[in-house]
Amino acid sequence: MNVMDAISQRRSIRSYEDRPVEEEKLNAVLEAGRLAPSARNEQEWRFVVVRDPEMRAKMVAAANGQKFVGEAPVVLVACAETDGRKMSCGEPAYPIDVAISLDHMSLKAVEEGLGTCWIGAFDQAAVKKLLGIPDSIRVVELMPLGYPASQPSPRSRLEMDEIVCYDKWQW
Repeated sequence: MNVMDAISQRRSIRSYEDRPVEEEKLNAVLEAGRLAPSARNEQEWRFVVVRDPEMRAKMVAAANGQKFVGEAPVVLVACAETDGRKMSCGEPAYPIDVAISLDHMSLKAVEEGLGTCWIGAFDQAAVKKLLGIPDSIRVVELMPLGYPASQPSPRSRLEMDEIVCYDKWQW
């Protein structure tokens, strides 16, 4: 599988098979995230891998009642150990860096026959309390990981000329 195949096949999976993710596949996904680039190579990301069924079930409430979060055999809790440094463009580095790492992981998951879903709808304080994450750490995203029980159809995308212009803003 090449990168464009993984990109075109990736879907937001909200239904998972009751089947564990093999250790070697989980490690391959985590390694893809570890190798991601980051601003100034700070690598502020930290990941809590939640596999315990009882803990995953408790995470459903912290994820605004999204049941599939508890049904996935693995939930990656993407965190940042950060001082909140902003890049010279004015944007904080850590959410962008964590997103790049998660994107690497989501594409590697596709290659491994696994599915993921980006979850930004959660209660950060509840996730921290449940997982014992210190107050100084930011929880950026949750990402369920597992074998898809179904494959959603592709979602519509804007045409290239609706999102790209050249040399100056032209909309």
